[in-house]
Amino acid sequence: MARINNILKGKCPKCETGAVFNKQGNQFLAIPKMNEKCPNCNHKFEVEPGFFFGAMYVSYGMTVAECIAIYIISSFFISSLLKIFILIVISILLLSFVNYKYSRLLWMYLFTKKVATS
Repeated sequence: MARINNILKGKCPKCETGAVFNKQGNQFLAIPKMNEKCPNCNHKFEVEPGFFFGAMYVSYGMTVAECIAIYIISSFFISSLLKIFILIVISILLLSFVNYKYSRLLWMYLFTKKVATS
């Protein structure tokens, strides 16, 4: 449960203390700026060129799950398929920056070993 909490907070997958993303300004409708290295343990986040290509697949899966959930929930309240489609398109656009951030965090947590603390 602590790992999930650290993912949601955007902490480093190695030391779980330093921040992965800069928190300057409004982060909701802007592409999050990612630190190159952890400010705490100096872990390099992009371990090799193209490391985050796999995060695109994670983002795709998150987007599909969100669209299915929005369709199921909105089908109870909206009868027009066109209105549901417009709602899904708007939600995809609004959630794209959030998906970008959390898909990268999930990808890093999948492939980074945590430092053993004593």
